[in-house]
Amino acid sequence: MTLPHTWRPLGVRVMAWFLVAALGVMCTMVWVGFTPEIKAQVTMFERLTFGAVGLGIVVCVHALTRSRVEAREDGLTVVNGYKRRDLEWAEILAINFPRGAPWPNVDLASGHNISVHGIQASDGASSKKSVRTLRTLVDQLS
Repeated sequence: MTLPHTWRPLGVRVMAWFLVAALGVMCTMVWVGFTPEIKAQVTMFERLTFGAVGLGIVVCVHALTRSRVEAREDGLTVVNGYKRRDLEWAEILAINFPRGAPWPNVDLASGHNISVHGIQASDGASSKKSVRTLRTLVDQLS
């Protein structure tokens, strides 16, 4: 495998943005369907609250869709949501993918575990292949 290599969950990205688009279309259709009397009753505070909730949903979806794992010669970068961890290969003891788990875990020499959201079990056989590749990289580069 040539480095750098990045893993990103395809299913999560597609579904998250599809649901945001569907929610936007649904809200627009409901607003268009309101009578002028009902639209006149909606206050500015309610509109701002609705906009803030929509913005919050987009921020959460963006956090989910930016999850990734990047393997480089000097180490591994794990991005889960808005948290980024840069790991050296020597820090990584093992990569485990427990049966039934939604994503693998990285066991660190410090005794901590990090979830790897960039590889999702929902991606099927591709996720198992990705974990095998990462294990091989850990063996070769640590």
